[in-house]
Amino acid sequence: MKKKNSKLSILLIVIDSLALICFFFAYGPISFFRDYLVTTAMTTMTHKYFAYVLYDEQMVSNILDNNKIIESEDPTDTTKINIQPIIDTGTYDSIYEEQILKKDEGNDIYKIVPIDEKNYKGNMIVVYDPSKIQLVFSKKYGGAGEYLSTMAKNNKALVAINGSGVSNSSGNRVTGTAIKGGKVYAVGRYINKGGGLIGFTKDNILMLTKKTAKQAIADGMDRAVEFGPFLIVNGKESSFKGNGGWGIANRTAIGQRQDGIVLLIVIDGRSKTSVGISMVDLKDIFVRYNAYNAANLDGGGSSAMYANGSLINKPVGYGYSGERYLPNAWMVLPEK
Repeated sequence: MKKKNSKLSILLIVIDSLALICFFFAYGPISFFRDYLVTTAMTTMTHKYFAYVLYDEQMVSNILDNNKIIESEDPTDTTKINIQPIIDTGTYDSIYEEQILKKDEGNDIYKIVPIDEKNYKGNMIVVYDPSKIQLVFSKKYGGAGEYLSTMAKNNKALVAINGSGVSNSSGNRVTGTAIKGGKVYAVGRYINKGGGLIGFTKDNILMLTKKTAKQAIADGMDRAVEFGPFLIVNGKESSFKGNGGWGIANRTAIGQRQDGIVLLIVIDGRSKTSVGISMVDLKDIFVRYNAYNAANLDGGGSSAMYANGSLINKPVGYGYSGERYLPNAWMVLPEK
C-alpha cells in the first residue's frame, strides 16, 4: 500500500511540476514563449482558438501589436530586373552563388537546393527561366480543390508549389484576388496577411504590389495571387518588430533575383526534425541567395512542393498524404 502511495505521490509531483513550468512559460516574465505561441496560432487557418485558451482578447491584441512586420509600401520596380540567359562561368562569389548558378547535369530548367538547418529543413527550387512558371487552377475550381500532387500530375508539371491562400477545407475558393492571363480570374474572402498581389508580369518579372488588381493589370501583371507579407521589395528588406508576428511554422515563399532567376522555397514544420521557420529566418534565406524581391505565400497545412514526379516535402494538411486541397498552384510546365 505504501509503495502504491509513493508512486502516486511521485506522479502528482511530476504533474504539478509540469503544470508550474507551463504556467511559468505562459504567464511568467519571459515573453518569448508567449509571443511565439500567440503569433503562431493566430496565423493558422484552424488553430486561432488556441491563443484564446490561454489569453484574453486584449492580451492577444497587445502581443500581435508588439510583433509585426513593417513592409515596404512601394511596388516592384520592374526596370531593375534584367532577365538574361544564365551562363555558368565556373567562377562564383560565394558558395551560395555556386548553389544557384551551377546547374545540374542534364537539367537547365530547374535545380533543387536542400535547406538543412538546426531547427528547420526544406528545399529551394531554382528556376532559371521565369517564363515557364504559370498559375494553374484545380480542374473543378469553385466546386472542389485538388491536392498539389494531383494537380501537378494532371498538368505534367516539372515543379509545383501551392499558390493562393485557402479559405476552407475543400480548397474550392481562393483568399483575396487571383489574376490569370492578365484578367481577374477569381475573388475570394479577403484575409489581412499583409503583402498584396504576388505574381508575374507579361515580361515574367516577379511583381509585388499593394495596388488594386485593376491597377496591377494596367502595370503589366499577367498572373498573380494575393498573400503576404512581402519580405524584400526592390532589394530593401522588411523590418521586424519583435518576432515579426508570424511565429514558427511551415512556409512557402517565392522570390526573384535581378538576373531573373526565381527561387521557390518550402520549409517543413510541426515535426521533430523540422519545427518550422520564422519570417525573419525565411527572409534571411532570400537575402543569402540575393533575391531582389521576395514574398511569403500561404503556409502551414497548405505548404507543399512537387518535383521529379512526386512530393518532396512533408505536408501537414488533412489528406492521406498530408496534403490539403488547394485552389491553384504555381507550376513549372514543360514545353508544349
